[in-house]
Amino acid sequence: MALQQLFPDSSPGGGPSDGTTYPYTILDVFATTPLEGNPLGVFPDGRGLSAEEMQRIAKELNLSETVFLFPAESDGDARLRIFTPWTELPFAGHPVLGAAFVVALSLGTGAVSLETGLGTIPIEMTREGLRLTFGRMLQPIPTFETYERSEELLAALGIEHSELPIEAYRNGPRHVFVMLGSEEEVAALRPDLLALASHDLSANCFAKAGDHWKTRMFAPSLGVNEDPATGSAAGPLAVHLARHGRIAFGEEIEIHQGAEISRPSVLYARAVGNAEMIERVEVGGAAVVVAQGSYLIRSARGR
Repeated sequence: MALQQLFPDSSPGGGPSDGTTYPYTILDVFATTPLEGNPLGVFPDGRGLSAEEMQRIAKELNLSETVFLFPAESDGDARLRIFTPWTELPFAGHPVLGAAFVVALSLGTGAVSLETGLGTIPIEMTREGLRLTFGRMLQPIPTFETYERSEELLAALGIEHSELPIEAYRNGPRHVFVMLGSEEEVAALRPDLLALASHDLSANCFAKAGDHWKTRMFAPSLGVNEDPATGSAAGPLAVHLARHGRIAFGEEIEIHQGAEISRPSVLYARAVGNAEMIERVEVGGAAVVVAQGSYLIRSARGR
């Protein structure tokens, strides 16, 4: 389905003579309450913007990620590009889920597919009347390996050991997982962000906390000192726990993240398969629209 069918008036609106206005939506993802979860900027029509301009907009907004939507090129409803304040990502969890809410609201549908740098991601939506309440995506199945700088990573995090092997998972971003003994230990972390920035990864520290798992994610090398909710890490965490026997394959986990930076978030994840073959990785959560507006972009090409 073409982007024009998603947004009938999808071409960027005319602004002052020296610029063009681009509409955008801000959502809080992996939350049901505004000003919680992980904020996301979504530009429903990125046509006419260069990669440099998209990167500069993402840095200006200074959110964990900003998404720009484009007409589909393959089998999706739309194509998206994802930018942190510092770099473009082929895939990330909360941008895909948040963009799916925007596209599904425009289409009035219960399922959407979004084209990413790692292929087309299907997302099933749950509705209550006209309101979308939940989305569940099929994530790319991650590759995994032992992390080669484990001792340096522990030192940067300020902890002595991990209760599970320290392994790196990649489904676009590279996530490394370190298991602590309690949620209190996770909450008390004060990592050396300068030392951590020398590791080109997202460091995910987690612990069992009753009926859920508590996590914190630090990625200063990507310009994100601490992330409120990391959808791309939720699926690999379920895989990691299942591979090491802490949960059963097919069991859904509930993940709490972001409390330490006053952005409490809740994510859900499941890994289906077995230790020899991961068949499917699912991640879900809620999202809520908190702002809409227009950006005036004075293109460098026009000066």
